[in-house]
Amino acid sequence: MDLSDPQVMGILNVTPDSFYPESRKNTEAEIVDRVNAILAEGGSIIDIGAYSSRPGADNISVEEEMKRLCASLQILRNVAPDAVVSVDTFRADVAKMCVEEYGVQIINDISGGELDPRMFVTVASLGVPYIIMHMKGNPQTMQLEPHYDDLLTEMLQYFGRKVQQLHELGVKDVIIDPGFGFAKTLDHNYQLMNRLQDLQVLGLPMLVGVSRKSMIYKLLDNAPEDALNGTSVLNTLALLKGASILRVHDVKEAVEVVQIVKKMLTC
Repeated sequence: MDLSDPQVMGILNVTPDSFYPESRKNTEAEIVDRVNAILAEGGSIIDIGAYSSRPGADNISVEEEMKRLCASLQILRNVAPDAVVSVDTFRADVAKMCVEEYGVQIINDISGGELDPRMFVTVASLGVPYIIMHMKGNPQTMQLEPHYDDLLTEMLQYFGRKVQQLHELGVKDVIIDPGFGFAKTLDHNYQLMNRLQDLQVLGLPMLVGVSRKSMIYKLLDNAPEDALNGTSVLNTLALLKGASILRVHDVKEAVEVVQIVKKMLTC
């Protein structure tokens, strides 16, 4: 996959408690419909997650996460055996199972290896691309008064240190995710978007996930259900500032954003 051409990653939530209720897919029919919709609307990656990472989300066991993923990935592979799939997990055993048993091609770790010290070694042994996100704490604690002396400086230090560790272990394909909404206040999120281009100094592809998040609906005083327009605005800014992958709930709209921005930049 050539990430010099921006890609759209469609979200497949198989959780009962994701922050955006419309994204929750828990029956076979719902999963089939969602997989087909992502691909039909132009998504090139399906990101499946079974652990809700919304602020304050309940912790679930490894066994429960695996159970949800096994059932859902079997359905997904029956519908789209050749689709490019990433798994949204911070647990090494879950990542290993998804790659070895269901052919998942990408690991998407919200914790950057912080919540499972075996994740980096596991990804290296699996030989798959790794999405490393910036976050402090965990989903239960990350929004308890997050503080930074200089947000972008701290993020660059964080990514620089961890990417070096990954490369030393032999991980070849690393994608960074600045982690909008994770251990960041409303102002932090907009400071980050304003300076997003600064992360290009790392020389790595960048995934941006702002889809229907609280940085939109809290600012506009509405709800996730009303945040599509704001999502498209922020996705446009992210592409102009160097994003290679947009992680979204609304695939068709994101694909249109990519097409418009690409046309503008090539004229």
